[in-house]
Amino acid sequence: MCDTLAYVDKDFVLFGKNSDREVSEPQVLLWQERKTYKSSETLKCTYITIPQAKETYSILISKPTWMWGAEMGTNEFGVTIGNEAVLTKDKPQPTGLTGMDLVRLALERASSAKQACELIIQFIETYGQGGNCGYHKKIAYNNSFIIVDPSGGYVLETSGKKYIVEEIQGVSVISNGLTVEPFASKNKDKVKTFFTRCCIRRKIIEETIPKNPSILDFFKVLRTHYPIGSSPSYNFLYGGMNSPCMHAGGLLLNYQTTASWVSLLTKDNHNRHWVTATSAPCTSIFKPVLVNKPLSDKYCKNGELKEEFWWRHEKLQREVMKDYRIVENLIAPVRQKLEVEWIESPPDSESAFDTHEKLLRKWLQELSKAKTLDNRPPWTKLFWKKHKNIYFEL
Repeated sequence: MCDTLAYVDKDFVLFGKNSDREVSEPQVLLWQERKTYKSSETLKCTYITIPQAKETYSILISKPTWMWGAEMGTNEFGVTIGNEAVLTKDKPQPTGLTGMDLVRLALERASSAKQACELIIQFIETYGQGGNCGYHKKIAYNNSFIIVDPSGGYVLETSGKKYIVEEIQGVSVISNGLTVEPFASKNKDKVKTFFTRCCIRRKIIEETIPKNPSILDFFKVLRTHYPIGSSPSYNFLYGGMNSPCMHAGGLLLNYQTTASWVSLLTKDNHNRHWVTATSAPCTSIFKPVLVNKPLSDKYCKNGELKEEFWWRHEKLQREVMKDYRIVENLIAPVRQKLEVEWIESPPDSESAFDTHEKLLRKWLQELSKAKTLDNRPPWTKLFWKKHKNIYFEL
């Protein structure tokens, strides 16, 4: 479950996504340089092998650790993409390209949003969509995409090998449900789509986003809980799935925001990207990152962010979410001040991660000295009790 949004202005484009996946599924950043290949080389995606391109572009992506593909990302041209699971009348193939594979393939091979759109369609028609996309639970689905570059963007929605493309005018939001008519009405599975809670989240985003949004407005949207302006609420069946900033804690369905991303794309290609590299953006800090400028070996291995950073924040997140007042009093004031300062004068990525790392250790130390009372519903407490010992001892 995810939420992806974009705003197209004549001078710039904004992109944002919350990647909502299973609890305890770490997501990391990966920097990859431009590369060339021999004509005979092949590429192993998550499940299938396809011919490799002669050249792939520099990319920066956010990906679950276990898969080849990406939940969201950008490339050296500012092409930026996020995908959404959509549950339609057409069953996905037993194996094929996942939506995340399609995101990464398009970023590696496309120099514009239009070309990325065409490539994804070509891959779907050639190989189909399929394969398990779940971490511990099995789930397969078709996909929709928001695909943008500094000049504009598109919504691409699919069902099997069928598709529709719509150019973005102003604000566009996709949240696990088909949106482009009449394609949506003809192809969506109404019952399964209802349980994604996509209509509620999409409405919240559309009501929250201002007429002329900024980077800070996109941060705010991705931190929004249902009902608007409140701490997270937990339905006994599906936990916090009504919220764009999603928190697990139900008896039937449980998904959680595991990474968040915002991009500002400009026609001079001075693009700026902001990531949490953690779960739960309401408890985290958006940090500036750049294509082709990975963090040092302190944080990365072979261009991939070590998952320890994600888990360290996860330890904090699981403690403070017991009582959301801790977030409001301890984390939010510091986070807001930092983000305003960083947007005005962005630090280098390493310094931003260092600052976040120090704050994580400080907050965890402060919390260790106080007993936190869990004021969430009984079913939410029960869910998290089952997951309390899964993180690394960091």
